[in-house]
Parts: sequence; C-alpha cells; structure tokens
Amino acid sequence: MTTTTVNGRPALRFERRLAHSRDKVWRAVTDPVHLNRWYPLTVTEMDPRRGGLIVFDDGEGTLYKATITDFDPPRLFAFDEHDPAGGARDFDDHMRIELFDLDEGGCRLVFTHVLTDPATAEGAAEGWRRCLDLLVAAADRV
Repeated sequence: MTTTTVNGRPALRFERRLAHSRDKVWRAVTDPVHLNRWYPLTVTEMDPRRGGLIVFDDGEGTLYKATITDFDPPRLFAFDEHDPAGGARDFDDHMRIELFDLDEGGCRLVFTHVLTDPATAEGAAEGWRRCLDLLVAAADRV
C-alpha cells in the first residue's frame, strides 16, 4: 500500500498480482454476487454502466449510494460513494479498480481509494487490506 494524492486529495493505493485472468477478476469486482463476498458493504442495487447507480447496505440500517464514474470492461471500474446522510460535501470518496494483464499470466489489480477525510486513512488502509485478501478468495470462486 502506498499513500499518494489524486487531484490534490489524499489517496490509498494498493496493488495485487492475481493468478486469475483479467476477465475473471472483472467479474469478481463488478458482479454483485461476487462483489458482496469481499466489499465491506452489501450491494443491493447496481446499474453497471457509466452514470449508473450502486446502492450499498451497511447491515445496520444505513444505505450508501454511489455513482459509477467509469465502467470499461474488463479494465476499469470506478465510482463515487456519496454521503449516506445526503449532506453536501466538497468531495465524495472515490473508489477506482484497474486491471492489467501480466505477461506471465494472471493480472495486476490496482485499487485506489481517494479519501474524503484524511483522518480515516489508517483505519481504511487496514480494512482494505482485509477486503483485498477476501477479493483474492472471491476470484477463486468466480
């Protein structure tokens, strides 16, 4: 994991090399059945296209809405996660998942979380490490 900036905002960037094809990992990150196996919130609704809506449920009564900003199969999936309270804020959390073929087979996954609140970076980093470990296991079941 590296800490970086994206458009002047703090971001966490993770890279993983996976033994699975880019197509298989794409399904693991964009198909709600597989996404629910590793993402920290449950997908209850998803319109898989640029501008499409994703609705996440935290299991405790809060729904999070997100807008898909990029959807380029099987290369790029990104979305902005909005404030669940519906409040106005300067920025939304932005999640970006990029997949690259590897010459030796498999693919490289780059996951970037552009943070709304830099104070959450440490906790978010630990959480994403666990989630990405689960993603590897989820890709095994695609």
